[in-house]
Amino acid sequence: MIYFAICFMDVSIIIINYNTISFLCDAIDSIIEKAQGISYEIIVVDNNSSDNSDCIISEKFADKVVYVKLPENIGFGRANNEGIKIAKGKNLFLLNPDTILRNNAVKILSNYMNEHQNVGVCCGNIFDADGSPAYSFMPVFQSIFYEIDLLLHNMLFRIIWGKKFWFNKTEKPKYVAHVTGADMMVRRCIALVTGGFDSDFFMYGEETEWIYRIKKLGYKVVSVPQAEIIHFAGKSFDVNTDRIKMILSGRNLFYHKTHGSIYCSIANLIYGLTALSRIVFFALAGNKIKTRKWSYILKNICS
Repeated sequence: MIYFAICFMDVSIIIINYNTISFLCDAIDSIIEKAQGISYEIIVVDNNSSDNSDCIISEKFADKVVYVKLPENIGFGRANNEGIKIAKGKNLFLLNPDTILRNNAVKILSNYMNEHQNVGVCCGNIFDADGSPAYSFMPVFQSIFYEIDLLLHNMLFRIIWGKKFWFNKTEKPKYVAHVTGADMMVRRCIALVTGGFDSDFFMYGEETEWIYRIKKLGYKVVSVPQAEIIHFAGKSFDVNTDRIKMILSGRNLFYHKTHGSIYCSIANLIYGLTALSRIVFFALAGNKIKTRKWSYILKNICS
């Protein structure tokens, strides 16, 4: 259950930190520089980092940041819930620590929410460090249709929505299924009604499941391209088995909670075919890293 402090500002910006101090300082600097003409607070929830983040943030930003140090790493969603509990903003802007604002995205998104009461969640366009378009949202939720499209190398999605269907190439806001958790603005009242993130998730899939519940209440989810954020997401193709396991776990949990066990089994069967096809393809292409990655996925799909 989420309990709130009294609302007396426009936006609460919540950032979850776990040993990301080198990124975190830049993210906060960009907020202070770009967020103008709007009242806001910055809340950093620390998942028990070991990189001296608390001292560095206290020294560099003093009273500009509310810093919440947790005794253990409780994951992305639950840590955000802790930030939401003390947030004082009308709107909540959940922002990754490895991001920086390219413009006044905080005000752009908050204004859009205030002007469109049927919108429960919105996001901006995300760019890679080199300025190229990056994954910002999805037009549909994970489903059997989604799995079939993945098996077919996104052929169906590209036919329906064009290339880079995960990025708003227009200059107009557009309805989407769900957004990435890297930049996600949510109405504070909706967090109160829904209880925030599902605590069963540790990392991956939690924002999708929350947005799924928000949409079931009748709210719209919108991509607002005028808001721009740079995301320094990792581009390594190394096989990080812990990360893959968390992704698969979040994926299965999403399916179980939204569609049930039988649906999840069918989705996993299709995903298994996808993994098998990728293994054959990358093995023939001589790409050992991706072959190893997909082999690991195939072995752990149901984990």
